Amino acid sequence: MSCPQRSNGAARFMTDSALQLIDELVTIRDWLRHAVTAMTRAGLVFGHGTETAVDEAAFLILSTLALPIHDINPWLDCRLTRTEREAVRALVARRIETRKPAAYLTNTAYIQGRKFYVDERVIVPRSFIAELIASDRLAPIVADGSEVGRVLDLCTGSGCLAILAAEAFPDAEIHASDISADALAVAEHNIRDYGLEKRVRTFKADLFDGIPAGSYDLIISNPPYVAAAEVEAFAPEYQAEPQIAHLGGADGLDLVKRILEGVGERLTPEGNLIVEIGTGQEALEAARPDLPFLWLDTETSEGEVFALTAADFKQKRGGNHRRARKHR
Repeated sequence: MSCPQRSNGAARFMTDSALQLIDELVTIRDWLRHAVTAMTRAGLVFGHGTETAVDEAAFLILSTLALPIHDINPWLDCRLTRTEREAVRALVARRIETRKPAAYLTNTAYIQGRKFYVDERVIVPRSFIAELIASDRLAPIVADGSEVGRVLDLCTGSGCLAILAAEAFPDAEIHASDISADALAVAEHNIRDYGLEKRVRTFKADLFDGIPAGSYDLIISNPPYVAAAEVEAFAPEYQAEPQIAHLGGADGLDLVKRILEGVGERLTPEGNLIVEIGTGQEALEAARPDLPFLWLDTETSEGEVFALTAADFKQKRGGNHRRARKHR
């Protein structure tokens, strides 16, 4: 069996070995093994919904065959038609040749088990806040979800967090904003797919500039938070995403600091703010020692999401009042 070498893996996978592969690889197990080998030798980078070559290969194969994407094991010994084999080979080859995330090649991303449309106008959704919304881990912050009447999702991108919030708070009005008109078009696509046009409204806005007047019971945001130097060093898979969705200034915290400056007057008296910031915990606490950040851990993250209450912005505090807790 021909396997591509790293130096020219994409070319060989696309050309001289294509017919041989289609003839020799018959089952899903065959194609899974081959795709993992080919992607590993090509040096692909993962992290856009999958973390390993095995998971990425499974996603590509199952997506091509219109099979449930969550478990490939029941299908491993199924034999593929020649047309199916050609389609699988072509999609895996595109992943290797273009270095684009699989979500862009399939126009599909999953987050918390929900399916969303994505394309290169938006970052591939992957937020720890989604886990908090979809589980009971917000309970210490939002004690009574029935009292949440208005939610704002800043920097909504594909709209996934706004849609998850609409499901979690069925009586709430949801506002989703983004500075990118292209991103909002994708968000509106997903809002329509979920039949939420009457409950989720979108706004083109630069953070709070462009948001309707009034206050919110809950404001959530997964803003750009990557330092400029890190963005410049991105692997091709991350370079394929809109850079505006990553760039957070020199230290990655430009937008986070702006949110903190303007959010106080946009929260109801019992309102809460939840923001994802990546690995900037120490820098943010140093920049805003007056705020008692509550750090919310998830199954896969620690110290990357913080919560603050409206009252935290009303009180002037000296020193660092960090409240480090884990809600598991």
